[in-house]
Amino acid sequence: MQSLREIYKIGRGPSSSHTMGPERAVNIMRVRYPTANALKITLYGSLALTGKGHGTDTVIKESAAPLKCEVLFNAEAECPHPNTMDLEAYEGAKLLGRKRVYSVGGGTLFFEGEPAELYEKYANDAIYPLNSFKEIANYCNAHNIRLWQYAVNCEGPEILDYLSEVWLRMKQTIHEGLTTTGVLPGCLGTHRRAQKLYNQRHIDESAQTRENRLVCSYAFATSEQNAAGGIIVTAPTCGACGVVPSVLKYMQEERHFSDEQIVHALAAGGIIGNLIKKNASISGAECGCQAEIGSACSMAAAALAELFQMGLGQIEYAAEVAMEHHLGLTCDPIAGLVQIPCIERNAVAAMRAINALSLANFLADSRKISFDTVVKTMYNTGKDLLNSYKETSSGGLAKYYESED
Repeated sequence: MQSLREIYKIGRGPSSSHTMGPERAVNIMRVRYPTANALKITLYGSLALTGKGHGTDTVIKESAAPLKCEVLFNAEAECPHPNTMDLEAYEGAKLLGRKRVYSVGGGTLFFEGEPAELYEKYANDAIYPLNSFKEIANYCNAHNIRLWQYAVNCEGPEILDYLSEVWLRMKQTIHEGLTTTGVLPGCLGTHRRAQKLYNQRHIDESAQTRENRLVCSYAFATSEQNAAGGIIVTAPTCGACGVVPSVLKYMQEERHFSDEQIVHALAAGGIIGNLIKKNASISGAECGCQAEIGSACSMAAAALAELFQMGLGQIEYAAEVAMEHHLGLTCDPIAGLVQIPCIERNAVAAMRAINALSLANFLADSRKISFDTVVKTMYNTGKDLLNSYKETSSGGLAKYYESED
C-alpha cells in the first residue's frame, strides 16, 4: 500500500478526483513540457458529465495560466476508467506530447503506461507490505503494537509530523466554515448552515442533542468549505472530507484528548482508508458514494476506536460496521455540485461513526463479518451499480430534482 500522505492530502475542493487530480495533472504536464505554450485537455466519463458542476474546467484553466488552454468534454466516448482525461501539450502547432491520465480518487493520478513513482512521490505500493486487515492485525499482535505504530514502522516517525499538519488544517477548515455565512457557489443557491447548527447546540440541554449539533456543525463547516473551493484535507476524498475531522474535533473538545492522541487516531483511520483504496476504491465515479462516504465513515470509526484505546478486534468491528451500512450508497450530486446530498451525508456519516464506536465497545466479540470481506463486497457492489448512480448526475436525486424544478 501507499503512504498515508496519499489518503490525507491538503488541497482545494470541491472534488479530489475532479479538481485536485486534474490540477495536479496539468502541473505535471507543464513541468514535463516546459516549452509548451498551449494545452488541450479532453475529459471523459464522470469528468465530462459532472466537470462543469465540479469546476473541473475552471481549475484546469487556472492551473494552466498563462498558457492557452482548451478544455473539451466528451461524455459519449468509452473509456477504461470513469475519470479519464487526455492531456496534450503544444508549442505553437507542434504537438510536444500526449498523455492519458486517470484520476482514481483522493487526488491520486495514474499516467497510462508509466510507473506511479515518476510523478507520485509517495505512491510506491511497497511502503506498506501488508495489504489486508487480517495480515496487519496478525503483525500488530505478533509485535505487540497498535495500528498507528505499524504506520510509523512502515513510514518512519516523520509521518506523525505530517499528520500533525493534517490535523491543524482540519481544525482550521472547521473554524473557517463556522465563521462564514452566505450562499455557496453554483446554480442551487445552497445556504451555508454550519454556523446555524453550531449556534443551536444549547437549545436542548440533553447531551445527545448537543453532541448531534456539534458533530454535524463541524461536518457541515468542513463540507461547505469544500463546496466553496476552500482548502480542506481529503479523508479519503474531498466529497467526504467532513466525516473524520468532525468526530475527532468533537471528541477532543469533550474528552480532552491531546493532539498527539488525535494524530495516532488519524494514522489508524488512514490505515483503514489505505486498505479500502488498495483493495477496492475510494472513487464515487467508480463505485458510488459508498466508496467515499462509506470509506470516510469507516476511517472515522476506526480512528475513534484507536482514540479510546480499543483492541484490534474492536477497531476492525467499528470499521466494518461503518462500511457495511453504507453498502449500495449512490453518488448522485444534483447539478454536479458537491452540495446536495453530499454535505448532509458527511454529517449523517459522522454520527454513524460514533454509533459504530458504541457498538464495537460491547459487540465486537460476536462479529461475523470481517473488514476485508466488507471491503471486497463494497467493491463488487460498486461495480454492479448502474453508471447513472456513479457521479454522473444522470440518476437518482440529480435526475428527479431536475424534473421537479
